[in-house]
Amino acid sequence: MKKNEVFQHIEIVDLSAKGKGITRINNAVVFVDHTLPGDIIDLEILRKRKGFYDAKSVLWHTKSQNRQTAICSHFDICGGCKIQNMAYDSQLEFKFQQVVNSLTRIGGLENPNILPIIGNKTTEYYRNKLEYSFSTSRWLSQAEIESEEAIENRNAVGFHAPGRFDKLVDVTHCYLQESPSNEIRNFIREYAKEKNFSFFNPYKHRGQLRSLFVRTSTTQDLMINLVFGEELTDEMEQLLQTLHTEFPQISSLFYMVNTKQNDSVYDIEAKHYSGNKFITEKINHLKFKLGPKSFYQTNSLQAVRLYEVIKEFGQFKQNEVIYDLYSGVGSIGLFLAKDVHKVIGIETVDEAVLDAEENMKFNKIDNAQYFAGQVEDLLTPEFAEKYGIADTIIIDPPRPGIHKKVIEAILNLLPKKLIYVSCNPATQARDIELLTSAYSFIKAQPVDMFPHTLHVENVSLLQLNRNYG
Repeated sequence: MKKNEVFQHIEIVDLSAKGKGITRINNAVVFVDHTLPGDIIDLEILRKRKGFYDAKSVLWHTKSQNRQTAICSHFDICGGCKIQNMAYDSQLEFKFQQVVNSLTRIGGLENPNILPIIGNKTTEYYRNKLEYSFSTSRWLSQAEIESEEAIENRNAVGFHAPGRFDKLVDVTHCYLQESPSNEIRNFIREYAKEKNFSFFNPYKHRGQLRSLFVRTSTTQDLMINLVFGEELTDEMEQLLQTLHTEFPQISSLFYMVNTKQNDSVYDIEAKHYSGNKFITEKINHLKFKLGPKSFYQTNSLQAVRLYEVIKEFGQFKQNEVIYDLYSGVGSIGLFLAKDVHKVIGIETVDEAVLDAEENMKFNKIDNAQYFAGQVEDLLTPEFAEKYGIADTIIIDPPRPGIHKKVIEAILNLLPKKLIYVSCNPATQARDIELLTSAYSFIKAQPVDMFPHTLHVENVSLLQLNRNYG
């Protein structure tokens, strides 16, 4: 096949893990953006890649029965809700199949026991935290690009366009977080325009306004953390005061100054401006204190269902010791603390450990202990002998999965059960394949934490083989 070659009446038969439609032409795999299984289109070849082709649709003959109208006006140009145009039942089927494919093709499991996926009760306004960016480089529509008129205002506050660090979609309304997230973002945009604030320039790495974190909770708390790209001035402080006045529902207001070349703020001091120094989140019987840099599940209501799956998989007993690896603010371990003898948490981020310890005290829990450090360094026989041998290890790592040395450490300690929680079924399946030398895969439970996106959470239960060791 050649570039610009057109093929007619082609049916899209599958969807890739990155959300592109898949078809086959002359036994070659072709990826077509913005299509869904069941679409019948004419397509044009864009380029040849190693092992596949990229194409675009040029004419639609039949649209998929799985298709629905996306509610967001920014759909297709924003990098967020990539499958908002797919009916929710079909989204769940796609995500379930992602888990199946990962565990069978990557994990090498035959007919794994995978329970029906748990869907989200609401598909809009389900996130408790969003980060908006400011930029002098707004993403332009095709009409704007083709127009001969000069475009004076290129400022934007919103999300990055897919694959572009330097282009920002100027968001007017986002369906991911409840009010007043949109109102606060739009207010700052208009205020900045009126007061002539500079937005962050991604090439020159400077500008007064850099990013905005909005954090809500089921207890109706609201935290704002406004990140400036330059040292605080009287004008910037006036913006903070105006936010405090215009939005009295803000219960906690912070700001940061980030003059680095990268956007990470976890190594930057969060300066308290007004209100409380933390907000409170609830999970069943527990309350959690969350600061501006706290790690926490971004879907509060679905997190409860996720943790209940972990509890059901564990079938914990009062005399058991559990390890909570990559423990964050301690939410999983503290949720289970009343069901076990002892919880040992290990987390790489020092501040998250401090949060976990604070939350332990906040909930009057005295059978948990948290340690800061690399999991692969702390998880040793000497550590287990000193603090308690694990009956069950719960693992909730970042998307890249478990460090190989952690797998080696687990195979050395040999707890009776492993409960592996992952937001990336592919790396989870890879790790499970390495663990099956000593463990049997029992079952998995997919949980949809992020409707309209390609992401799916999966909980897998592994049990130590009786005759191993």
